[in-house]
Amino acid sequence: MTEGGSPQEERVPYTVRLEMFEGPLDLLLHLIHKNELDIMDIPIALITGQYLEYLDLMKVLNLDIAGEYLLMASTLLHIKSKLLLPKTSEEEEESEVDPRADLVRRLIEYQKYKRAAGALGQRPMLDRDVFVRSIPVREGEAGEEGPVEVGLFQLLEAFRKMLERAKPEAYHEVILDRVTVEEKVQEILSLLQREKRSLAFHRLFPEEPSRRLIIVTFLAILELVKMKLVRIFQPTLFETIRISAV
Repeated sequence: MTEGGSPQEERVPYTVRLEMFEGPLDLLLHLIHKNELDIMDIPIALITGQYLEYLDLMKVLNLDIAGEYLLMASTLLHIKSKLLLPKTSEEEEESEVDPRADLVRRLIEYQKYKRAAGALGQRPMLDRDVFVRSIPVREGEAGEEGPVEVGLFQLLEAFRKMLERAKPEAYHEVILDRVTVEEKVQEILSLLQREKRSLAFHRLFPEEPSRRLIIVTFLAILELVKMKLVRIFQPTLFETIRISAV
């Protein structure tokens, strides 16, 4: 491998499709909540930069990004450019519609329906063969309100932090350990069955993982989520992400 490598050499020949995960509006809402922003006054420059960073993470993972993600990126860049344009007069500035208005309307409407759907999903099913499966967790890790489900974008944030821990690549070194996503899927399942309890997300990675191993491991986790073989959650909001077998 030549010094510096190339983007193709970092890619793993494996694609995870995102249809079953959240969409671009979910990503924007995640960024707004993460930064504790007012949805009525979105700082477009900040949100656009972070949105594009998430798209870059998806590309690193070779995720099959739907066209709607790219369309939203174009929309954000268009709004950002309109906000940067100088105003010709005070009258135009007063009469001009905020370029963010349509996006804010869509976000508020989407958030309303998403909350309604979540509330409906939590209602009891009127004694229709519903069974609750408990998740074995460590003592003291469960909060009063129970575990919190973790979404794709929280996982991507954890993935970004894992990449920061990756050991520097030695490009002169020949790496023989070429574990595949399929092999990593079986390895994670075996680990969860052996432990018989939930594990902290970071325990699925070695102490000094290579960049490629982090990518393969994360793709394996996404595949397990898609197959509904694992559950990703937080004991309480903002706590360590954990994974358990379903």
